[in-house]
Amino acid sequence: QVQLVESGGGLVQAGGSLRLSCTASGRTSSSYSMGWFRQAPGKERELVAVINWTGGGTYYTDRVQGRFTISRDNTKNTVFLQMNSLRPEDTAVYYCAQADTGGLVNIVDRFRSWGQGTQVTVSS
Repeated sequence: QVQLVESGGGLVQAGGSLRLSCTASGRTSSSYSMGWFRQAPGKERELVAVINWTGGGTYYTDRVQGRFTISRDNTKNTVFLQMNSLRPEDTAVYYCAQADTGGLVNIVDRFRSWGQGTQVTVSS
């Protein structure tokens, strides 16, 4: 069983930046892809970004392409989400999750372990 803990959320003005971190513990493995998701009130959970196990492959939803960057440090079992040029519509609870494969996947059902989430609020 792997435990995922997110940190780095907070309140920021539009145009600002935040860096989220997700640290894995327990039965960790650097051989799996990791993803960041978000869920705003009243909306479905949305895939934001995915990184494969090597860090050499990434995927972004169109809504964040060019503004967000996902990265990982396998020596520290940590995944990051650098968020720049934040907009009010980015406001949500952000979750990290571990996939059941090391390949690049963008299907929610392929992510089996989830963190508790961290709140990101962007004011206008």
